[in-house]
Amino acid sequence: MARADFQVEEKGDGAVLSLSGDWTTTSLGRTGRRLQDAVAGRKVARIDLTDLQKFDTAGALALVQGGVGGLGKAAWKARPEAGRIYALVEKLERQSVPPPRRADPVTRTFAKIGHGVYDFAAEATLSLAFLGRLIAATGSALKHPGRIRWAAWVSQAERSGLDALPIIMVTNFFIGAVVAFLGVDLLTQFGAGVFAVQLIGVSVLREFAVVITAVLLAGRSASAFAAEVGAMRMNQEIDAMQVMGVNAFQALVIPRLAALLVMLPLLTFAAMLAGLFGGLLVTWSSLNLGPAFFMQRLQDDPNMFQHAMVGLSKAPVFALVVAAIGCRQGMAVAGDVESLGRRVTAAVVQAIFAIIFLDAVFALIYLELNL
Repeated sequence: MARADFQVEEKGDGAVLSLSGDWTTTSLGRTGRRLQDAVAGRKVARIDLTDLQKFDTAGALALVQGGVGGLGKAAWKARPEAGRIYALVEKLERQSVPPPRRADPVTRTFAKIGHGVYDFAAEATLSLAFLGRLIAATGSALKHPGRIRWAAWVSQAERSGLDALPIIMVTNFFIGAVVAFLGVDLLTQFGAGVFAVQLIGVSVLREFAVVITAVLLAGRSASAFAAEVGAMRMNQEIDAMQVMGVNAFQALVIPRLAALLVMLPLLTFAAMLAGLFGGLLVTWSSLNLGPAFFMQRLQDDPNMFQHAMVGLSKAPVFALVVAAIGCRQGMAVAGDVESLGRRVTAAVVQAIFAIIFLDAVFALIYLELNL
């Protein structure tokens, strides 16, 4: 392997560049930089290839970047194969576009805000389109009850409702116990420990039971809906259903929505019982207030039933939101796994955000209605 080298001689019609050795990747070293310094300010008219042994794209790139350009086929007559490599590299180097200059931080910040606004508007538009198709499919199902897939409804109700009952009851049991611990510790300081029963009843029946249940279903069912529907969309099963004349909304979306619509109020009621039971055990152990006294205090409060109805009234709305968001994100999955992961994550995040937002709206409404 001969090291790459060169010589530049001035003649009447211009400089003559003589190449020697192997102008390859392993033999160039710093020859390209030296060539650039030697040719600077000169016009290479001819090239001498007498002592050139090997030549590859790295050698051609060193010539082009060194300022040796515009050499025609005649200059490479002695080594036509080297001339073809040189012409190819010179063309690619001439056509290459320099990388775009990175914008300043202020421009990038505003661009990011603009992209966020555009994505939000696009997501809102697609959600409204999904809502319109869902309403049309629901109306069609009510108009033709014989087309309802009852088996799918029952299966989804079991998977999204009954299978979630243990985790929902256990979680709300501990929520009721935590509220009772805080209430007993705080109210006992003022000699009003007995009012911890009312605190537990109001917090569990009115807020915690329905909100915790909806959030758990958002993480459990909304993600499952998005993953199931999204996987079917990735495998083009939804396209096949449309080709066969099957309405994807009636087959996939409405059964899941109806299942949550039925099961979430029932799960909320079970969560209320579990939360009250957790509070009962804490007050029994901390204040020595027995179960009979606990239940009697709840029954003596005339507003306790109203609090329970307020909590149960939120459940159908939360069910519609969780199911619709999960199916909506599933329908928006593209053909890759990365899109599926993004949509499943978006389904959980949007469902939880919608639950908290709607709970605040319900609180304002019931406050105005004195309920």
